[in-house]
Amino acid sequence: MHEGEHRFIRELTIEIGAHEQNKTIVKDYQLHIYELLKEEEVPPEQIYEYLVQHLGTPREIAKAWKQEIETTPKKTQWLFVVANIVIFLGGTFFTISYHVFHWTWLERLWIFITDATFLLLFIYMLFWGLLGYEIGKEFGHRGYRLLKKTFLISIIPNILFAYLLVFKILPYTWFDSISKSSFFIACMIVTFILYPVSYVGYRWGRKVSI
Repeated sequence: MHEGEHRFIRELTIEIGAHEQNKTIVKDYQLHIYELLKEEEVPPEQIYEYLVQHLGTPREIAKAWKQEIETTPKKTQWLFVVANIVIFLGGTFFTISYHVFHWTWLERLWIFITDATFLLLFIYMLFWGLLGYEIGKEFGHRGYRLLKKTFLISIIPNILFAYLLVFKILPYTWFDSISKSSFFIACMIVTFILYPVSYVGYRWGRKVSI
């Protein structure tokens, strides 16, 4: 490690201070620095200035971390868990309303949505990609365990809904458009690839956080 790297890490360690995640943050930035210097050859005497230009000063980094630390992993986790539950409850309420009230505007909206089911699946995949991206961006390398835990909790409504639909516990005719074989198979495929989509989003977010 060159003197410029040593100086940057030393100053960053001092600026962060006695924070409980001091070692983790410094380790993250050591890895970031390694990746940066691996991509571009920088003269040893210019390394410190190069790092400041691309990452900010150690003081700026420490200040940003002290602000971001207020965004706890628990808050981020439950934000996406609740968002996924709201999506399911919204869909359920919409389906019940359509079959109970028979309002003209609701019937038109139902036709539009059922004709665009594959588009909705794509948008839903983007939601899971955003989940991974935000975790990667906010928590960097520390977010991988959080991503897995959040995914496992958030996927429960999906699995429960599929179970209720397969075993016809739900009013089967109400979900006729969903239960069509081609679309149901597509839903199952999407469910299996949600984690890879989230992981790609996480890697992207982690890279952006550098």
